[in-house]
Amino acid sequence: MAGAASAWVLSAPKPAFSAVDEERLAGGDAARGRLVFDAAQCASCHASPGQPDRLRLGGGMALATPLGTLRPANISPHPSDGIGGWSAVEIANAVMSGVSPGGQHYYPAFPWTSYVRMEAGDMRDLVAYLRTLPPVGGRPQPHDLSFPFTLRRGIGLWKLLFFDAAPLPAEPARSPGWQRGRYLVEALAHCAECHSPRNLTYAVKPEQRFAGGLNPEQAGSAPNITPDRIGSWSEAQIAEVLTSGRTPDLRYVGATMAEVVANMSRLTPEDRAAIAAYVKSLQPRPTPAEARQHRYPRVGEAR
Repeated sequence: MAGAASAWVLSAPKPAFSAVDEERLAGGDAARGRLVFDAAQCASCHASPGQPDRLRLGGGMALATPLGTLRPANISPHPSDGIGGWSAVEIANAVMSGVSPGGQHYYPAFPWTSYVRMEAGDMRDLVAYLRTLPPVGGRPQPHDLSFPFTLRRGIGLWKLLFFDAAPLPAEPARSPGWQRGRYLVEALAHCAECHSPRNLTYAVKPEQRFAGGLNPEQAGSAPNITPDRIGSWSEAQIAEVLTSGRTPDLRYVGATMAEVVANMSRLTPEDRAAIAAYVKSLQPRPTPAEARQHRYPRVGEAR
C-alpha cells in the first residue's frame, strides 16, 4: 500500500504555470504567434481531416502508434468543443507541461517533451494567434488504447524517467543564428520527435538522437539528419529542402515530411537558414537498423 501511495504522489501532474502567470501569458502578438504556430507544426496534427483549410483545427486525425490509436484534440477556439474557454495558463500547461485543464497527463505523442523549452514570449504569442482562428464544432472520437495505456497516471511515472524540463544550455560562443536554429529544431519544430528511434517505453533514445527513426505509425521511417547521412548537403541545400521540399539529388520529400515543409516554407528565410546551420552542426550518428529503409520519393512520384 505504501508503494502504491508513493507512486500515486510521484505520478501527479506538475504544471509549470499557475494562476499568477495568467497576466504574463495574455496579450500576445498574434502576428508573431502565426510564425510560432507554423514552426511548431500545429496544423499537421490538429487540422480537421478531409478538408483543405489547415486553420480549421477540429482535430480527429487517427494517429496509429505502438500504444494504440490516438486522435489529436480540437484546439480551435470553439467555446465548448475546443479551447475557447481555456485560460492562457491552461493552454500553456497543455503545450509545455503535457497537463490538461482537468489535471490529466497528455500522451507524449503530443510533443510537450520538446515544447517544454518554448520561450514564454512565444507561448504568449501562440495563445494570441490561436484565439484568432475559426471555431470548429465537434469533438474527435476518444483514443483507442488498450490497458494499461489507458491509465494516464502511468505517464506521470514516465515523465519522472524521461521528461527533461531543463532549458537549453547556454552556448555563448555560438553565433546568434546557430542559437536560433537550435531553439527552432529542439523546441518549436521538435525535429527529434520523428527523426530519432525510441525505446520500448516510447522515449527518444538520446544516444541516437536525430539518427533516424520509425514513423510514429510504424509505416516507413524518418531519415537520419545528422552529417552521417546528409553531411554532403550544404546549409543552402538544407534550407531549400525546408522551402520547396526538393533535395540536392532533385527528389522531393514525401509522407509526413511534405507536411513539415508546408509549415517550414512559411517561416522567414533567416529562420530556415538558422535551422540549416544547426542541423549541419549535429554530431554524426549512424542510422539505426530500423530506420534504414527510408528513401525519398523520386521526382514525379506521389509526394
